[in-house]
Amino acid sequence: MKFDTPAGTNPIDQMKVVGRPTDRIDGPLKTTGTAPYAYERHDVAPDQAYGYIVGSAIAKGRITRMDTSLARAAPGVLAVLSTLDHAKPLPLGMMNIAHLFGGADIAHYHQAIAFVVAESFEQARAAAALIRTDYARDKGRFDLEAAAPTAPFEPTGDGPNAKDIDSVGDFASAFGAAPVRIEQHYTTPGESHAMMEPFATIAAWEGDKLTLWTSNQMIAWSKGSLAKILSMKPENIRVDSPYIGGGFGGKLFVRVDAVLAALGAKAAGRPVKVAMQRPLMANNSTHRPATIQTVKLGATPDGRLTAIHHSSTSGNLPDGKPEVAVQQTKLLYAAPNREIWMKLAVTDLPEGNAMRAPGEAPGLMVLEMAMDELAEKLGMDPVELRIVNDTQVDPAKPDRPFSERHLVECLRTGAEKFGWSRRNPKPGQTRDGKWLVGMGMAAGFRNNQLTKSAARIRLERDGHLTVETDMTDIGTGTYTILAQTAAEMMGVPLAQVRVILGDSDFPASAGSGGQWGANNSTAGLYAACVKLREQVAQRLGFNAADVQFADGQVRAGNRAVPLAEAARGGVLTAEDGIEYGTLDEQYQQSTFAGHFVEVAVDSFTGETRIRRMLAVCDAGRILNPKAARSQVIGAMTMGAGAALMEELAVDKRFGFFVNHDLASYEVPVHADIPHQEVIFLDYPDDKSSPMKAKGVGELGLCGVGAAIANAIYNATGVRVRDYPVTLDKHLDKLPSSWT
Repeated sequence: MKFDTPAGTNPIDQMKVVGRPTDRIDGPLKTTGTAPYAYERHDVAPDQAYGYIVGSAIAKGRITRMDTSLARAAPGVLAVLSTLDHAKPLPLGMMNIAHLFGGADIAHYHQAIAFVVAESFEQARAAAALIRTDYARDKGRFDLEAAAPTAPFEPTGDGPNAKDIDSVGDFASAFGAAPVRIEQHYTTPGESHAMMEPFATIAAWEGDKLTLWTSNQMIAWSKGSLAKILSMKPENIRVDSPYIGGGFGGKLFVRVDAVLAALGAKAAGRPVKVAMQRPLMANNSTHRPATIQTVKLGATPDGRLTAIHHSSTSGNLPDGKPEVAVQQTKLLYAAPNREIWMKLAVTDLPEGNAMRAPGEAPGLMVLEMAMDELAEKLGMDPVELRIVNDTQVDPAKPDRPFSERHLVECLRTGAEKFGWSRRNPKPGQTRDGKWLVGMGMAAGFRNNQLTKSAARIRLERDGHLTVETDMTDIGTGTYTILAQTAAEMMGVPLAQVRVILGDSDFPASAGSGGQWGANNSTAGLYAACVKLREQVAQRLGFNAADVQFADGQVRAGNRAVPLAEAARGGVLTAEDGIEYGTLDEQYQQSTFAGHFVEVAVDSFTGETRIRRMLAVCDAGRILNPKAARSQVIGAMTMGAGAALMEELAVDKRFGFFVNHDLASYEVPVHADIPHQEVIFLDYPDDKSSPMKAKGVGELGLCGVGAAIANAIYNATGVRVRDYPVTLDKHLDKLPSSWT
């Protein structure tokens, strides 16, 4: 189905099932421990052996010798794979910038250099410890701050016409002439996905056919990458990933667990399972890159922005991409003069790549703190400053309107519900015993991304429906919203729909990432349901244009027939997908939020405690408010971590992330997170898809960090511009007198 004109009235608009706060249909499996995750697929292949990954002990250099003889002779060992078995690295996957295995050269710390397969996990681990490796260490580039001054520009857009500096108007002149100006520098650290479920895979061969039961967000991408890495035909690979214990972008791409499980199973002649050890998770896989950012804002005394500059420098391995922290600044606020650029330093730290809300998460942590600083200099309420600078069109392309943009309503609704009027605008003035109390806010922004997605739906003989697609559920509620879509389209109860996900033998979906999963995957299923409705109408002798599907029946005029009757003569199957035209070029499609936070800072210790959090979201039609709320409060929790504690500590001598486990890489726990409230505005977007939905799972993170940092400033009067805002950065500056 081609979606190239705004959606008119369609069956989803009935909102009998879609749009209702529905419990997740996979919830009972998750809560009883019977949802099988990748490493737990004990029944899929008999006689599974265990693999153990050996990571490099240096970050840059070359392996000169590796002795695996003791490991090969150890009890229970079935096979030992060495990176030196390959004269050159295995080919890169479609989305990888670092080779996952093979060759003597070391590009980053904990790069996989060997793999041991044994009868038990303990035997594999013990044997791995017997491998002796000698290295020739090279000098590496591990310090972003040192590399930043000579880092080259990175184009700020896509395509051959992308410019190093994205400019509109004359920023320099406008900024120089602005009556009110701020210029500040900020940093955000590297962050780890830190998902609970590690990268894990079971691999089994049957002749030249390979099946992998793995934990991955993007099945079609991964199948293509594995075919390239393993030099196989894609049709000879099957990837299955029905349940995923969190990914946050880290599982968008194939990792070494899948590759080594496949190679190990081939070498051992039997199925092999492997889970990446927790200490390898941070350094062997990807992370959110650190940034050094500068924001310059020029405004008139009434708060109207006349000039915006936002620049960011990040680092990555050769051929890597930058953290696109400036992208939201192109669209969020109106200003006639704009200057935006990025620089990318080559570093020898592990690969930087997508983490939940890549770009906007660290970019808004900075831009929205800068807006707070400007509001203070203007003597203006931070909410009103943002409202004054709202725009209903792309600031660089005034003839391109937003499809739906209700940021002002997000901000006004949030301010009213949160009690913003009770905030003392003078910092450091509100106390509750030993606690310094403050409120902060920020705008949230994330683009709506459209990508083709397909699904298959079957009407079984008993009237039940079966949905099949390679779409994944990473804890987002995909099973449920797909079931809701099918139930709404075909007029049956939710219990009459069975959803099967994550198998590469099924039609290729959008996959889970970029907050595009829900809207696109349901739109793909919508297209398949339209085809099935036509088949049902034809078999039952109805005119497809007049037919209605409701209460388990197919109706037209005075005639009503049970849906199941259509399958009496045989199962009906329909497969289709959604493909998009140019509506996203004609209309800027984005999502918006207003984030509000109250914090308390201990005046003696500097410890910060969050007291309240509110998000007001404008994200099109909300398909399942209960699941969407869970996504937003989870994102808000990640924002709290980014603001207050998360930071990959770099050993700049030896080039690795020191805190590479869940003991030393701190993330929020229940005690850190207070009451969270989420409000969804109801503005279906007919330019987005037939579902009229947009993404929301990453919007909940965008802006939260700045709202917390702004609240800390309001509480203490101390501005910390280097995230995370830990107590050591403001303790000696806190107000000391009691009032």
